[in-house]
Amino acid sequence: MTTATRSARPRHVLRSTLRRPSSAIAVGFIVALVFFAIAGPLVYPHDPEAQNLGNRFADVGFTHLLGTDEFGRDVASRIIQASRIAVVAPLISVGVALLIGLPLGLWAGLRRGVVDTVAGRLADTILSLPALVGALAIVAVLGPGLVNAMFAIGIIFAPGLFRVVRGATLAVAEETFVDSAVAIGSSTRRTLWVHILPNIAAPLLVQVTILMGVALLVEASLSFIGLGVQPPDASWGSMLKAAYTNQFHSPFSVVPPGIAMVLTVLAFNTIGDSIRDAVGLRRRT
Repeated sequence: MTTATRSARPRHVLRSTLRRPSSAIAVGFIVALVFFAIAGPLVYPHDPEAQNLGNRFADVGFTHLLGTDEFGRDVASRIIQASRIAVVAPLISVGVALLIGLPLGLWAGLRRGVVDTVAGRLADTILSLPALVGALAIVAVLGPGLVNAMFAIGIIFAPGLFRVVRGATLAVAEETFVDSAVAIGSSTRRTLWVHILPNIAAPLLVQVTILMGVALLVEASLSFIGLGVQPPDASWGSMLKAAYTNQFHSPFSVVPPGIAMVLTVLAFNTIGDSIRDAVGLRRRT
């Protein structure tokens, strides 16, 4: 195995990534987000779905840390409740993209042929469409809802992921250790999953972390226009929609979900940038 290939080993890249303070903070933030998503009912200050119409648009205070919304619901509790969507939604969309783009990219990069040609043309066709417009078209067919929206986003993400995996596989497939594996009789499946996949894990991780942030933004956009998470479930996108509708009654309402979304996307992008820098650093050394 060559030096360039060894340098991209995931464990070395992750170790270098976590040494950077910014990426360590970003990872800590994502871990905290996952904790709130799992343990939300244990840490809610109030019932996030309990309405109190006599206490609409309450100011920030000790009783309601971030105030209340148009139905008198506690905003802080709903922000925590919406963290489940912020975790689950990107996982669904990126998972769908991986299921479609990863095996096709690996096969096309190693074997080329008809699969490479057909998948490449399909990827070019989907990539030529605006992502949000394509997602809207798929959601219009499947119907509104979180799972349908994230499935649509996953389909839109798959061609870009396919291109990344195919390009990385083409580079690794030229290495001597791949030729040696094929020469001693390794099957195509073993060559792909044992010899190639671990060596393209670093660029794959970069793409996945970036797509996680983009998926969150697209989910918020779909929820904002009513095609994503449906009431009474909380989503940062639907909370932004409600804040926009009631901006003259409570100008502060847009701040909590907006900050939560910005910090989460920033955390995903910081992790992706750190992994990319770690890969480049190890390849130069």
